[in-house]
Amino acid sequence: MAKKSAVNRNEMVKRLVKLQAPKREALKAIANDESRPLEERFEARLKLAKLPRNGAAVRIRNRCEITGRPRAYYRKLKMSRIALRQLGSHGLIPGLVKSSW
Repeated sequence: MAKKSAVNRNEMVKRLVKLQAPKREALKAIANDESRPLEERFEARLKLAKLPRNGAAVRIRNRCEITGRPRAYYRKLKMSRIALRQLGSHGLIPGLVKSSW
């Protein structure tokens, strides 16, 4: 199990990203639009820099839904390799066969 504080922090970042996404996208669109005047683009970049850092989507860490483990994460299943193996051994994942040789 991962630390509760790390899992809670990641959930807080996810919520903040969801809240800040429209404002962040609008400012990025203005800042990257080369048809706009340079001053307007610069102002958009300054406003973007003043937004909270945790509002950026790259700050979200992929974590296992079951254990909270941050590494060896399968995106398609949203779980770590260890949780996947445990559920597979109990027969709870259809089509998954434990390999042994």
